[in-house]
Amino acid sequence: MIRSVEDIEELPNSGADMTLDSTDRAILQALLEDSRASQRELSRIVGVAQGTITNRLKKLESQNIIQGYSVVLDPESVGWSMTIMAGLRIAKGKMINVQQKIAADPRVFSVYDVTGDWDSMVLARVRDRADLDDLTKTVFTLEGVTRSFTHVVLNTVKEDGFAKPAPDKNNEE
Repeated sequence: MIRSVEDIEELPNSGADMTLDSTDRAILQALLEDSRASQRELSRIVGVAQGTITNRLKKLESQNIIQGYSVVLDPESVGWSMTIMAGLRIAKGKMINVQQKIAADPRVFSVYDVTGDWDSMVLARVRDRADLDDLTKTVFTLEGVTRSFTHVVLNTVKEDGFAKPAPDKNNEE
């Protein structure tokens, strides 16, 4: 889980001015530490009026910097014993349709377009070997998938579920 928003300058621009100041950074830092903090608590932590917190949160949400508030679960504790990574080659003209079908599977948590030898990378969690077998035989053999590989993750060294803000170019060490 991300614990710091130090060195933030600007996130990728979607047309709106999305430069973050020190108050925005402090609010984001406090939310990263406790996303359930009340606006009153954020006001106390950041050292600004509660109205400022309300306005800043609305701005950060409307600019899509804050995209939601979430609970982070331990996958194994909720029944997912294995994480897998798969690369897929997909027939020309079939990419969007195949990716949408794969993304609809509840075991799949990420689908990416990628460069290199594969057209798409898929990350999924399965309950057990039988579930993995089912995933590879039903999802990764959809019409349009011309080739695939599957890797089982043996050990997770690091897994941040959230994007880390880009470093502030002015404060790089």
